[in-house]
Amino acid sequence: MQHGRATGKRPSAPTPMQIYEPLPRLLVVHIALPSWADICPTLCEALQNFFSLACSLMGPSRMSLFSLYIVRNQHECILPFVQVKGNFARLQACISELRMLQREGCFRPQDASLQLAVQDGLQQFKQHSRHLTKSAALTCTSLEITVLTSHPGKEVVKQLEEGLKDTDLVRVRRLQVVEVTKEILQHMDSASPVEESGSDESPILGTDIDLQTIDNDVLSMEVFFKAWLHNSGTDQEHVHLLLPSRCFNSVTRARDNPMCLKCDLQERLLSPSLLPGTADGSLRMDDPKGDFSTLYQMASQTSVSRYKLQVIKALKSSGVCESLTYGLPFILRPTSCWQLDWDELETNQQHFHALCHSLLKREWLLLANGEPLILGHSQRAPATAFYVIMPSGSLTLLVKAVATRELMLPSAFPLLPEEPPGDSLKVVESLLDGLEVEPTYNPLQVRSHLYSHLSSTFAPLQGRLHPSWGSRALGKAGQLHTHRARATVAPLPMTPATRRAPKTPAASKASSEAFILSSEEEEEGEKEAHSGP
Repeated sequence: MQHGRATGKRPSAPTPMQIYEPLPRLLVVHIALPSWADICPTLCEALQNFFSLACSLMGPSRMSLFSLYIVRNQHECILPFVQVKGNFARLQACISELRMLQREGCFRPQDASLQLAVQDGLQQFKQHSRHLTKSAALTCTSLEITVLTSHPGKEVVKQLEEGLKDTDLVRVRRLQVVEVTKEILQHMDSASPVEESGSDESPILGTDIDLQTIDNDVLSMEVFFKAWLHNSGTDQEHVHLLLPSRCFNSVTRARDNPMCLKCDLQERLLSPSLLPGTADGSLRMDDPKGDFSTLYQMASQTSVSRYKLQVIKALKSSGVCESLTYGLPFILRPTSCWQLDWDELETNQQHFHALCHSLLKREWLLLANGEPLILGHSQRAPATAFYVIMPSGSLTLLVKAVATRELMLPSAFPLLPEEPPGDSLKVVESLLDGLEVEPTYNPLQVRSHLYSHLSSTFAPLQGRLHPSWGSRALGKAGQLHTHRARATVAPLPMTPATRRAPKTPAASKASSEAFILSSEEEEEGEKEAHSGP
């Protein structure tokens, strides 16, 4: 579905509070005609779907700040940095403005427009960080920049390398170019956003520019944006999977020390209990004892000592009843933590590969126990969670919580008689014969209309939208108002548009001050509006 190059850079070591802080994100939409006419509706629908979900999720924030720029004949800030959570109305106004952009005609892009958009966004992020330092509202100091383009990706990468060679990119955790291709997805059988392969570090920037391609369809773009909800940090591994040394004594040559596989933990799907309106959402969303998030939350909250899973014994894959597993599954994969040296990373991946292969060959599962399930200061013997670890055909392991004696309730399972009554059998079989049979269940082809439902829950907030945000949607198609968004810093210098007199230095300084003051007034107005009846 998608192909690309993806690598990770090695930033400075984070503090414990920064390890799982979601990254602020800057999206730069690099517009080219006439392809924009095909990409625009797809991109807008994908963004609408994604933000209806991201803004609805309860519990800890998975996205912090978001900003959007467009690059046509010059760069323009459509949306300055805003908190994603609680700002669906403003994000929706931004998407509406994208839909209004000119789709026909021709642009005369300036050579420096793209690099200026990146530099301006980075400058605005730095200013925003300093502006919020006093209130401690922003603890993450790194930014992820994504350039979405229909231009040839390799050419865009070269353009950025040349244009940003004198720019300080220390605050940029990741810079990626995503080329939108014209091919339409044929087989919707995978939710993996990127197929990774090796790439070289940019010799000019001293950092990595990831190059990826993505199909021009809603599903592919939606899956790409959903990857932003993952904890994709590489500052430390999440889980240590401990295997008894006697199982691998020929490899480790030590019977006393267990083999430790260092793994990253990833959610397989979002819990419905994180969405508003669910019956148990208020009970589970922040509860570390909740069955959907026990392993993930406890691993995420462990910064100094890694979360440990101790393998106890092996189980036949046919010997675990599905009714005994509960909660949402999680995925273990070899860690990509940058703090480990390359030899250790390679050895760790090889051992992980060997474990997956051996479990598949033997048709085994692993039974493991984890850290205490119920925490307390006065407990002498804290309760422990147990998990089954299942292999798959990929370089991943699936982890599910499994029931213990204390949780079991008595149930009757009478044996199934060999033959049911003949009349009943004919009726039921005739009904079953009328069903369409699929070889597999593909969730990507099943729609629950969740996006439209979530968007409708924000409808009452639309009336509270700031006039300056909503008024931009009243312009004619293809024409945008000059003052589209109040950024916290003045924009970088750009080539002035035709028939527009350049500002004097004094006017530019006054404009910069007005931008900051307006932003502060806007934030105060929002607080008053939300605190009102």
